[in-house]
Amino acid sequence: MDTDVKKTLGELRRDSFVALLTKLIGESKYVQNNPPELIPEEDRVVRHLLESLLPYSTTTGGGPLIVKHVAYLPNRGNLIVEYPGTVDGKIVSFVGSHMDVVTADPQGWDFDPFSLSIDGDKLRGRGTTDCLGHVALLTELMRKLGEAKPKLQSTVVAVFIANEENSAITGVGVDELVKNGLLKKLKDGPLFWIDTADKQPCIGTGGMIPWRLHVTGKLFHSGLPHKAINPLELAMEALKEIQLRFYKDFPPNSKEQIYGFATPSTMKPTQWSYPGGGINQIPGECTISGDVRLTPFYSVTDVIKRLQEYVDDINSNIEKLDTRGPVSKYVLPDENLRGRLSITFDEAMSGVACDLNSRGFHVLCKATEEVVGHVKPYSITGSLPLIRELQDEGFDVQTAGYGLTATYHAKNEYCLLSDMCQGYRVFASVISQLED
Repeated sequence: MDTDVKKTLGELRRDSFVALLTKLIGESKYVQNNPPELIPEEDRVVRHLLESLLPYSTTTGGGPLIVKHVAYLPNRGNLIVEYPGTVDGKIVSFVGSHMDVVTADPQGWDFDPFSLSIDGDKLRGRGTTDCLGHVALLTELMRKLGEAKPKLQSTVVAVFIANEENSAITGVGVDELVKNGLLKKLKDGPLFWIDTADKQPCIGTGGMIPWRLHVTGKLFHSGLPHKAINPLELAMEALKEIQLRFYKDFPPNSKEQIYGFATPSTMKPTQWSYPGGGINQIPGECTISGDVRLTPFYSVTDVIKRLQEYVDDINSNIEKLDTRGPVSKYVLPDENLRGRLSITFDEAMSGVACDLNSRGFHVLCKATEEVVGHVKPYSITGSLPLIRELQDEGFDVQTAGYGLTATYHAKNEYCLLSDMCQGYRVFASVISQLED
């Protein structure tokens, strides 16, 4: 057995990594994911990965890598790359690095988002942090394994996926790979989801429940407000009551401190809309939209059920809701009119709490401390829906990433080459530790 995996894998070959990333960022314009206008063609990225890996594959290069290109829709492939080990059932996998990106408007950027530019340590362009930088990084890792051919006990697998940036569309990426059993054997070892940031283990993510509170009142002239039911006032008071009940029923959880969540579960408005009209007109309806960000220690299903109960109770007792001013009212008995609330929900996502007793977690922490110099696992109430689905299927999911949170989904996106070099060394350390 090769007892010094880290020495064999060495350091990230910077020139090779940057050359590959240059090709990938050059495709970023064509892998923007914002349907129906922009449908990514992930196979444009796959083509470059195959160019790098096939010379070391079993099919075309006489090498050890087993390379599978799996597509469920035209031009929208996934790539599974396997370096076989010598012990059956001993495996480590790196999954989640996706080949689609969020949109970028070149007019808002200080440089071309769709071509790689270099400014000192900064590698700039759409996808450098999220997530083409990780795609290139793991490709370099698998290529090095294919070249060096170390005798490992563990099988090492990298899975590059399509369609991470749009969870509303299914049957394209990792969900379909799992459904078809192509990742089943990855349950035998730790699965590292490589799509977070800042070089530290991300051990918790939040659930998300998008909601819309539609409020119906009665339209009338603002000079005669006693003849109206003002939906704006009703919406404000009702939402306040709903939020108060939410925070009572879903208070901060003690586990949030253990996992390092920056915030507890929250419910808040983010948008307000109404049909329009003159400033001297009380509108007949309005809609407040927002989301719940839920730490993984509460059930998304329970929250949705409670929110609906709050709304139903307020509708039944709308006379008891606080009003605003001497003629503000939500009921007009003479006209048999009552203000009314209705709440609807878009697709909800559950959060994740990684297993802190997992060997995968421990080796990731040790590798991070060894390479980065310190380890400080963290959690976010941002959502990564795909990893919860993997966890529910029985995979031991740990998450990490080597881009920058500050540039995720942002204009002027960049990552640091030095961070990616450290990420490569973390991967090598993880593989090495799991050989013991």
